[in-house]
Amino acid sequence: MSVETKKMANSIVAAGGSFGEKLRSGPEKVKSFYNDVRTEMRKVTAPSWKEVRGTTAVVIITVFIFAAYFGIIDFVINKGVTALFSYFRIR
Repeated sequence: MSVETKKMANSIVAAGGSFGEKLRSGPEKVKSFYNDVRTEMRKVTAPSWKEVRGTTAVVIITVFIFAAYFGIIDFVINKGVTALFSYFRIR
């Protein structure tokens, strides 16, 4: 019986079965989940040192660009609000 067939059978039992059947299918679901996790983890590869350096540089540059952008926006809004307060304070 293939993995997909087992999953389908388990989902049918879980969907329409009694509480006891659902309870008995629990360990099989956990076992199936961990088998799926193990299969997917075998596909995972660690990045090379060159890739790590490249992506780190991109992140650092992006952080500085956003910091400059938000700094400029904050400065403009601060000056605008200060000008509005001083305009209405005089009158």
